[in-house]
Amino acid sequence: MPSLYGLIGYPLSHSFSPAYFRKKFTEKRIEADYRSFPLKDLKELKPLLKQNPDLVGINVTIPYKEAILPLLHDIDIVALGIGAVNCIAIEEGILKGYNTDAIGFKQSLIPLLLTQHTNALVLGTGGSSKAVKYILQKLGIPYQSVSRKDGKGYLAYHQIDEELMATHKLIINTTPLGMYPKAHECPPIPYHLIGRQHLLYDLIYNPEVTQFLKLGAENGAAIKNGFEMLQIQAEASWDIWQSQRL
Repeated sequence: MPSLYGLIGYPLSHSFSPAYFRKKFTEKRIEADYRSFPLKDLKELKPLLKQNPDLVGINVTIPYKEAILPLLHDIDIVALGIGAVNCIAIEEGILKGYNTDAIGFKQSLIPLLLTQHTNALVLGTGGSSKAVKYILQKLGIPYQSVSRKDGKGYLAYHQIDEELMATHKLIINTTPLGMYPKAHECPPIPYHLIGRQHLLYDLIYNPEVTQFLKLGAENGAAIKNGFEMLQIQAEASWDIWQSQRL
């Protein structure tokens, strides 16, 4: 029986993963398939696994990267430290969680870092932000988290001032603001305070240039979307799934 892989989350329109992996399977002549499984609730996961006993690997996306943890039998030490999972390996009914977002973010960010990128603003507080903050910590880059409302350890968007923008030259968007089909949206930061020393990194890859990146580029900033990160994390997921089957 051909192996089955999939993506869970909600919604899952215009997802990168199915086409990416199907192309990979065709090129390598691997008998396998990759499907999208939009789950409105994680209660649907157990029936999904029962209906698809050939599932051996799952990617996890918004909004379940954190909520999935209690449903797993085992969690990789790195994913446990991050507090979020985006990759699951399934072997004989045992679900083990991993985080390959961290790998993708690290490898795609490092070549872009310059001497001025010593402090970061991390926009958003969801599961993806946890992988980003984990890597920033590993790289020795202090960060400030930004959310819609201020709280313990978080700033609200309206608290971002000229001094903060001047001292935090690396700005990372981990929110879905600007994702297709709502490409006109963007995080509400003071874009007029962005300059040539800034680097704006957006985890979104569709559209290729989000409004967040567009406004940054118009003010001279270097920009990077999430496509390379997505490719790297997909390959890391594949490596995990294959190692489980050896």
